[in-house]
Amino acid sequence: MTGNVSIVIGSWGSYNECNERALGSKWLDLSDYTDWEQITDELKEEGFILDGIDEELFIQDIEGLPSGVKNWDYTNPQTLFETLYESGVLDDEYKYNTMLAYLEVCSFDDFEDLVSSHGSRWDDSINIYKGYDWEDYGREMFASCGYDREIPEHLQDFFDFEAYGKYLGDYTVHEYSDGLIEIY
Repeated sequence: MTGNVSIVIGSWGSYNECNERALGSKWLDLSDYTDWEQITDELKEEGFILDGIDEELFIQDIEGLPSGVKNWDYTNPQTLFETLYESGVLDDEYKYNTMLAYLEVCSFDDFEDLVSSHGSRWDDSINIYKGYDWEDYGREMFASCGYDREIPEHLQDFFDFEAYGKYLGDYTVHEYSDGLIEIY
């Protein structure tokens, strides 16, 4: 599965008039589209009048992104699509999962800023330590610094790897549901 983000697009004009488009579009899987024009063509086929009553669009429902990271009702669907498309999360499962981990500790606005400044390389300064806890992270950093070769193994039993991991990750490493995420 790749970045499966689907939305229902509504328009404030139709919503306020309670007309036949008040419930919005059908579900649109954003990975099916390569540009915003394809989505507007789809909306027009569904009867949206984009140069009239339906010109002010909003996201009526969303799947594949956490609900608490942004008020999706006030997010422009074109901005959302273009951000996700440029980031590469719609066709790259690793990037999609990295974004989901990132959104557990940061906001969607932060994600938009990353994509705006770094494009599809937004995740270059993010490392995922899936399945890690602070002790695992401390052990990993301990070994990567070469301390495991300097301190005899029987003395390493007295070392608090959890505290060491938390100390090293104080500002850049955060817990998320599947482990730790390091953001530089």
